[in-house]
Amino acid sequence: KKPRKHRSCFFCAEKIEVINYQETPLFRKFVSERGKINKRGNSGACAMHQRKLAQAVKRARVIGLVPYQVD
Repeated sequence: KKPRKHRSCFFCAEKIEVINYQETPLFRKFVSERGKINKRGNSGACAMHQRKLAQAVKRARVIGLVPYQVD
């Protein structure tokens, strides 16, 4: 097996503390074309920021800024 290359967290690298649900361009790259939230392994976010990201995406979905999952 090849050793996994550790990807650094985008939010930690940019020193972003708060992920606001209104800043949809910021977290658009962490959501697939179908509207699903990417997993931690794919997005490269740390556990803390992945939780905050998921919460922000879910809030944006309720308001209508980001679409729900498209089948």
